[in-house]
Amino acid sequence: MTENSQAAPTPQGALAPESLDGMSYEEAREQLVAVVGRLEAGGASLEESLALWERGEALAKRCEDWLEGARKRLATAREASEDGGASAGSK
Repeated sequence: MTENSQAAPTPQGALAPESLDGMSYEEAREQLVAVVGRLEAGGASLEESLALWERGEALAKRCEDWLEGARKRLATAREASEDGGASAGSK
C-alpha cells in the first residue's frame, strides 16, 4: 500500500462508523458539536482534520436519519389520529 492510499487516522476518541447504528440522536448531535468545535479551533493536522470531517459527515447523517424517522412517525400518528377521528365522527 502506498502512503497516499492509506486511510487517514481516526481522531482521538472517535468511534468506528459502525458504532453509529446504535447511537441516539442526542449522542450523535453532541459528538457532532464536539467535532465542529475541534475543526473550528484549528491546529489539527491535515490527516486529523480529514478524519474529523468524515466523522462529522457520518454524525450529521445519523442525525438526519433520526429526524427523518421522527417525521415519519409523526405523519403516521397524525394519519391514525385523523382516521380514528373520522371513524368516531361517522358513528
